[in-house]
Amino acid sequence: MKRTLISAAALLLAACSSMPSWVPGGGWTTLIDGEKGMENFTAVGSANWRAEGGAIVADKGKGGYLVSKNSYKDFELRVEFWADHNTNSGVWIRLTDPKRILTNNSYEVNIYDARPGPEYGTGGITEFAKVAPIHKAAGKWNVYEITAKGDQITVVLNGKTIIDAATVEGITGGAINPFEGEPGPLMLQGDHGKVRFRNVVVTPAL
Repeated sequence: MKRTLISAAALLLAACSSMPSWVPGGGWTTLIDGEKGMENFTAVGSANWRAEGGAIVADKGKGGYLVSKNSYKDFELRVEFWADHNTNSGVWIRLTDPKRILTNNSYEVNIYDARPGPEYGTGGITEFAKVAPIHKAAGKWNVYEITAKGDQITVVLNGKTIIDAATVEGITGGAINPFEGEPGPLMLQGDHGKVRFRNVVVTPAL
């Protein structure tokens, strides 16, 4: 019996050591867990957000957002998303004014394969950091890992670093951005086209 207990404990320790670092409980806060989590956000705009098929979904309306009730400054964020090829969506961070959702008072990590200016399409930070080559994410589940720390933002898409610690000054003209280090809500966008979000977790950046 003693040997059995020791073996079981060893297996448990091995399983824990192999679990990904983002699993909630290790300093991570869950914002969306499958169909759960709408209560952590305030819906703004006309998107028809709802729980469906193991995710939070929107496929109608324009200019719709889920704005987190809490604000974050330096953090690591992990987001699983699925989008149609024509969907205009994104993960917005450090929003300074939830009543004025603009790309000059927040950072939008884009989800927009069909963007007319593809250099700021999926994987890019709209108006701040371009992507090359162009990345396509439509029709499948993807994972964003976004780190914001001070004046640097890193974007990893499906395990590949897309934006490598881009400083938020000088990318689009040289001026230091006034909201580079201010805390603000996180935001998930739903615009034309279908988008799904699941397994959204956040932790303070070390």
